Amino acid sequence: MVRKVSAQRERESEPVRAPRQVGRDRWARWLAEGRFGGDPQARARMLPQLAEFRDTVLAGARIRPGDVVLDVGCGDGLVGVGALDLVGDDGRVIFSDVSEELLDHCRALTAELGHADRCDFVRTALPDLAGIDTASVDVVTTRSVLIYVADKAGSFAAMHRVLRPGGRLSIFEPINRFGYPEPADRLWGFDITGAEELAARVKDAYRRYVDDTSPMLDFDERDLLALAEAVGFTEITLTYTATVTDQATGDWEQALRCAPNPLVPPLGEIVAAVLDADERITLATVVRRLNTNGRTRRRLATAHLTATRGPA
Repeated sequence: MVRKVSAQRERESEPVRAPRQVGRDRWARWLAEGRFGGDPQARARMLPQLAEFRDTVLAGARIRPGDVVLDVGCGDGLVGVGALDLVGDDGRVIFSDVSEELLDHCRALTAELGHADRCDFVRTALPDLAGIDTASVDVVTTRSVLIYVADKAGSFAAMHRVLRPGGRLSIFEPINRFGYPEPADRLWGFDITGAEELAARVKDAYRRYVDDTSPMLDFDERDLLALAEAVGFTEITLTYTATVTDQATGDWEQALRCAPNPLVPPLGEIVAAVLDADERITLATVVRRLNTNGRTRRRLATAHLTATRGPA
């Protein structure tokens, strides 16, 4: 049985610390601030779900002592730091990311935890994973990475290439098609009944950043299965989860400070770009009147895929 990240490691990493020095790198800036809108309470609400996603990826990877694990798109180290507990003293974890700033953060974090000697850091990205040798790792993990990559077929081929025969793949991705588009009477989960016309203009503006052809929306769980099989993975298993729930997510002002992903500005900037001052007041008034309990309707679907590279 694959054990979960130790209680000590979980306390140390909370489940993992946000980048402490944030420069101009949009990826690091979003992980540290943008996704939470700079709100510590919003961060605290999200951390348990992030820890659950991490544990799902690690359990599916079936990591063994002595393994070499490649964490693709390591970000702030959520999965990679957790993998260090599982590979043991004789294993290694390769932290890879497109962001040098995030790699620097992971270097500092693993050094602080006393594990730098079992880590490598490679600036690379899907779809090619340049700099990672063919058949050089036992496990590949990713979490919410393919949503940023247009060439998903090439990405699966690259992950297959770097795995040794018998190596394992464990990936976790949101399936954004499930919640898109929102119903006309909802905007980012908020009930906006009576202000649908204003919300429609905001949604149109958002589509300038994320539309139907975006890598975030151009696939679903069936595509992941087909892509894995097409490049030669075997023993493929996919778990799909979809929920529609009312969740405590904070107030309208906090939502406006958040950016849904690193490629999109804070939502307040999108609203300000298409609504004048009076229209913004009207929209905010409707939102406050209809959403008095601090809860919004969330439509979330995720897919966790595991697979094995067959013998050479």
